[in-house]
Amino acid sequence: MSTQAEPGHDRCEPALSVILGERRQLTGLAYRLLGSLAEAEDAVQETYTRWYAMSRQQQEAVESPGAWLTTVASRICLDLLGSARARRERYVGEWIPEPLPDRTEWIGGPAGGGSAEPADPADRVTLDESVHMAFLVVLESMTPAERVAFILHDVFRYPFTEVAGIIGRTPAACRQLASSARRRTRAARQPAAATGGQAALVRRFKEAWEVRDIRALVDLLDPDATMTVDGGGLVGAALRPVEGGERIAQYLIHIAGKAPGLTLLERTVNGRPGLVARHSGTTATVAAFGLTGGRITHIWAIRNPEKLRPWTEDRPGRTGDRASGHAG
Repeated sequence: MSTQAEPGHDRCEPALSVILGERRQLTGLAYRLLGSLAEAEDAVQETYTRWYAMSRQQQEAVESPGAWLTTVASRICLDLLGSARARRERYVGEWIPEPLPDRTEWIGGPAGGGSAEPADPADRVTLDESVHMAFLVVLESMTPAERVAFILHDVFRYPFTEVAGIIGRTPAACRQLASSARRRTRAARQPAAATGGQAALVRRFKEAWEVRDIRALVDLLDPDATMTVDGGGLVGAALRPVEGGERIAQYLIHIAGKAPGLTLLERTVNGRPGLVARHSGTTATVAAFGLTGGRITHIWAIRNPEKLRPWTEDRPGRTGDRASGHAG
């Protein structure tokens, strides 16, 4: 009996590792589709629940488990996007996608405990423009079908014939959806070379804010800059975007005056240089930036504590901050 069980066990193990190995890619896909790491993790969990609800025979009949999981996860996200629109109409103030930490600080850090190159697109989740905050904000303006067709085809390279089967449209219709979405995202694209300059600009912004130098802040901000703050009705936040470099600088100085002891830390936010503000040892704000021509054009400040869960000090991977509570 035991000799017959051994081969069967051996055959199961590779399949199990393939199934579990899809989790990172599925989470990366779901995050791009939903704009929320928490909702993405829930969608992936539901995907696995449906897989394990099938009988062994049904699972073995699936020709490509990875494709099956992607299809199910995409359809779950498509349904969630439809209901999310109604929820966001009732949202207090401005809604901003959930900020994503550097890839070493989410989902337990790099695959394989920090081995060499990432193996799939999800491992590079913060290294391509499809997770930059400006890009995600544009995605929010799309219909659910546009967003799913675009992300599956343009980011994850699924052919339109497969996209069509996932979202229930013809390949031609999916091509049109992705083309429409592509036009919307062009304005949000920034050249990769801007990242180094953004780091220096964000640092100067941080230093000016720390010393409450309103003139320096104004010089760093584009005259037509916009600052959007997401408090979700749970913490104090501007309910409408703050427009104009002068007004943004005044707003920031006002905030600094109301929160003595605020600590600003330079952190990677959605793959680009950003800032994390901590007050009394708690992450209070995560800020992402958009820039053009050497000036800051957009600030997205997330203050809703429900969206700051991945930024808590005790999250696995935050070895630089966990011991002391300060930047290393």
